[in-house]
Amino acid sequence: MAVGGAASLSPTSPVSSKRKRSTGLGGIESSPGSLGDDDHADHEKKRQPGVKRACNECRQQKLRCDVVQDPFQSCSRCNRLRLECKIESNFKRIGKRSKHAEMEKEIDRLRRNIANARSQGYVMDEDDELNSPMAQSATYSHTRNPSLMGSDEAVSSLLHLKRGGSYNVPRYSHELDNVQLTEENVTHLFNQFWAFYHPFLPFLNAQQLPDQYYQQHPLLFWAIVSVAARRMSPQNVPNLLNNLSRPLTTLLWSTIGEVPSSYYVVKALCLLCAWPLPTSTTTSDPTHILCGVMMKTATGIGLHRPNHIQDFSRVSVTLNKEQLADRVTTWAVCNIVAQNVGTGYGQPASTLYDFTLALRPGDDPAFQLTRELEARLQIERFCDKVSKEMYSNASDPRGVAGDEHRAILMRVYRRDYIELQASILSQQLGPIVNLHLRAAALHLRLAGFFDSSKSPGYIDDLMGLWRATTSFLDELLEVDKATSPRETVSGTILPYATNYIQQMMVAAGFALLKLMRSFFSKAIDYNRGRILFHSTVLAVRSTSVVNNDLQWRLAELMVQMWNGARLESGTHAFTSEEDSLALQVDDSLQLKVRCRHSMSLVFDSVWRWREEYQAQGRGTLDAVVSALNKPTNPDSANDSSASSTHLDSTLMPSHPLPGSNLLNSNGSLTPGGSALSTAPSGSNAMIGGMNYGETNYDFFDPQNWMLDGLLDFNYNFVPPLEGA
Repeated sequence: MAVGGAASLSPTSPVSSKRKRSTGLGGIESSPGSLGDDDHADHEKKRQPGVKRACNECRQQKLRCDVVQDPFQSCSRCNRLRLECKIESNFKRIGKRSKHAEMEKEIDRLRRNIANARSQGYVMDEDDELNSPMAQSATYSHTRNPSLMGSDEAVSSLLHLKRGGSYNVPRYSHELDNVQLTEENVTHLFNQFWAFYHPFLPFLNAQQLPDQYYQQHPLLFWAIVSVAARRMSPQNVPNLLNNLSRPLTTLLWSTIGEVPSSYYVVKALCLLCAWPLPTSTTTSDPTHILCGVMMKTATGIGLHRPNHIQDFSRVSVTLNKEQLADRVTTWAVCNIVAQNVGTGYGQPASTLYDFTLALRPGDDPAFQLTRELEARLQIERFCDKVSKEMYSNASDPRGVAGDEHRAILMRVYRRDYIELQASILSQQLGPIVNLHLRAAALHLRLAGFFDSSKSPGYIDDLMGLWRATTSFLDELLEVDKATSPRETVSGTILPYATNYIQQMMVAAGFALLKLMRSFFSKAIDYNRGRILFHSTVLAVRSTSVVNNDLQWRLAELMVQMWNGARLESGTHAFTSEEDSLALQVDDSLQLKVRCRHSMSLVFDSVWRWREEYQAQGRGTLDAVVSALNKPTNPDSANDSSASSTHLDSTLMPSHPLPGSNLLNSNGSLTPGGSALSTAPSGSNAMIGGMNYGETNYDFFDPQNWMLDGLLDFNYNFVPPLEGA
């Protein structure tokens, strides 16, 4: 048949000619030196027995091969190298250069895929990563090219290779700029957050994994990490809060610049407003701005109308009951945080208490808040009512209500507070809710400083302010000794308290100081007030996150003012027989700063400290040198009573706060801030950095922020808004 098949085609026909040439070329390519008989089409499969053919491995290397085909015996080269010796008719040689180039491209592509997966929270199994060809090729590449590695990784690899072993680089699951966290770091930080911070704002789901929060939005994940890092830094990531401040701020403002449309961003802003990044001056504190962004973002995406969310979206949106309840809770927390920021900073609150947050028994369960959040919302509504009625008078240039109107409002709000207090205390909701209830009473009673000294009931209002102040501080200090936020972990709550609680504590401390250094000191228990004031200073210092942050500086300022009042302490003898009507009332309690709502007291106290300190001639170089050598010792006052020496010595911390570069590592927030001197660390850091020169006081603006320019510190903390 082969002969007949061959005769059916003309040897001179184009088809036969073409087949001859292709067959001959194929034979030459497949076996050099083996031509065969090209007259038959099936000679590709069956060759003459006398023709030798090399194995695949030898043909790839173009080497002589001694393989025996029949019976088959592998060649000596394959035996020596332990290679698989075989002959394939369709084998083709492969160029090394093209093969290596393709492998390098594939490796680069796989590396990019792995990096993208890790950035999104995916973690490779350890066995898969170590045994995969990708890991082996990466190890080989790193070994041969140390310049491609980081410095720490290169040193580690060299040490391990020197010892004859392989190196293990820490596997980071999350990374933001130069901050790298392992899965274990993230777990510990989130546990810290759930245990100590979450009880102050219980609106996140503790059952969710950290990776789920990252997938919802990276800003929410890193906001939780930043809050937890205030008091804890993993051993392998020292100074976490310090290192995280700049990249987190960049991420924050870049997210805002993109006009966020996710309510997970709103959750992140709630956390960053409740626990803002520490700063040494309020000028660099963007919390009030972020609070406005938080509320506008929330209303922009329709959190205040959760049942009609599609009205704020370009696509149809349907929420299940869980999603609806989560949005209602988030909207409630937005208003709680916004009211706290407004009260604590002495600014109008950007709250919106509308239909969604109205208390309606028997309503849709999705609109029902937890008892704790419902109580907190009622408290903040009360604070909002006080602020709007007391400090939003359209007929007054400063917005303050008149004496007669304020007296009427005070009587009405006292009754409202008594009803609110009875309702909340009967529910036994825990120490944190009770603490915010006491703070609301203090917010109401601080309006007593706006009364005229000639107004009826002036002494009664001051006595009510004294009781509200001492009750708030007693509650705070007692709770701090007895319990923790979760009531199952021994410890204190002050280091983990929100910024609002810290601000109200500072206001209470200044209220004590102002009352005790005035004519009113004869109507109160001066010794009790002195002890309570000392405890308050220690409590304020305990809330400091790093040396020379705002809380530390305010505590130091309170001690400075106390020392200035020590000259008059001998005349403040309290006797129970004294009649308050016999007091010689004067104008010493009147405020100069009256535009910052209930926080006007704090700003006014700073003004008075400046004027008194300057008038006493202490703004000299000798005073600064003396302060450097002997910081904040109450015995340095001109007159020191023996009874107060022991207690005053407790104003200094038992041990210095650990030093940190947090306030000088991330660029200046104030113009020219980088040129300012760095404050010394340790217990003398506060007074040591002071500069009482007259020109420094020109930067203080009672309508802007407190302490700006009063203390000559390096204000560096987070990058300025313009550079974000």
